[in-house]
Amino acid sequence: MADYSEFSIPTEEWIALEKTLPPPPTNLDVQTMKDMFNRAREERAANAMVNEGLQSQVSMQDYSIPARDGFPLEARSYRPVGVPSPQRLPVYLHLHGGGFLFGTLASEDAICSRIVATLATENTPVVVVNVNYRHTPEYKYPVPWNDAADALHWVHDHLAELGGDGDNVVVGGISAGAWMTASLTLAQHLGTDEQLAKRPKIRGQVLMIPPLVGPGCYAPQLKYLKDPKLSSYVDSEHAPILPVTRINSFMDLLEAKGHETDLVLNPGNATAEQVRGLPPTTFGIAGRDPLRDEGLFYAKLLTDNGVPTDVHVFPGLPHGFRVHATLSECKRWDSVMAHGVQWALSKPVATGVFEIKTK
Repeated sequence: MADYSEFSIPTEEWIALEKTLPPPPTNLDVQTMKDMFNRAREERAANAMVNEGLQSQVSMQDYSIPARDGFPLEARSYRPVGVPSPQRLPVYLHLHGGGFLFGTLASEDAICSRIVATLATENTPVVVVNVNYRHTPEYKYPVPWNDAADALHWVHDHLAELGGDGDNVVVGGISAGAWMTASLTLAQHLGTDEQLAKRPKIRGQVLMIPPLVGPGCYAPQLKYLKDPKLSSYVDSEHAPILPVTRINSFMDLLEAKGHETDLVLNPGNATAEQVRGLPPTTFGIAGRDPLRDEGLFYAKLLTDNGVPTDVHVFPGLPHGFRVHATLSECKRWDSVMAHGVQWALSKPVATGVFEIKTK
């Protein structure tokens, strides 16, 4: 029985930083909040592209992906400068976070470029494809999930254009993007999505601060806990950035309803038999996050059932802490993401040992 509450104790560095932060905005309507957060995310990404010298290391190309209903999804590829386009590279399909409300194509430029730049220096050049799936409040569940699946199909249908290797496609994302990644990968593995099952098997998944269970479907998770009072939904109920009230607000906008056995909505509720054979999976989990436990439960489930896993926890830090670039753990976050892609491509072997790395 699990107790991961030790990871919720805030770090001294976070306590010091939090004292300098302005209070979160209140009483904003959804569209105003959406515009404000997206603008801030794009500004941070643009500044990082310049300050970290990423612009000169990556070539970008924009595309339009037709979704199943004909809606044109924005997409962007990132490729290391100096690698000729005819050379077929492994592909990393990136799905951004933001509670299904926030996120744009440009907000992910620095994240995607860091992965490309880091791996290019380590002789593992990859092409990253960033897709701007549709958001609430205009679009509800399961539209974002469908968009993610359609993007994966598009990647396979445009490998020559991307200079990508269809046998080496890794999928990953942050928060909401990690949730859809887990659903997509499980659906292909189980064959519940017949069209995805016809594609080459996903080589690996990178799940950063993942939600894995939908609203009203958490009961099966409780069996893993030593005591329900030790749940991350209890010890991190009022955590910064993503308190439980904000999770509930995001879910209300998404209108995701389903039974706890619906594995599109609840990949975290999969059984041991259902996860056997999944591809190598990297986890990056924030310790002071209501979503902490479901990420660690899923990591242990995969580990115990023969899936290669690489599990990282950022103790004492809240969901989405990477927005505060001065935190020392941001460098480790970036490393976990980039090397999660690299590790999946290295054909790792399962150890069966559930190891949580905190450094």
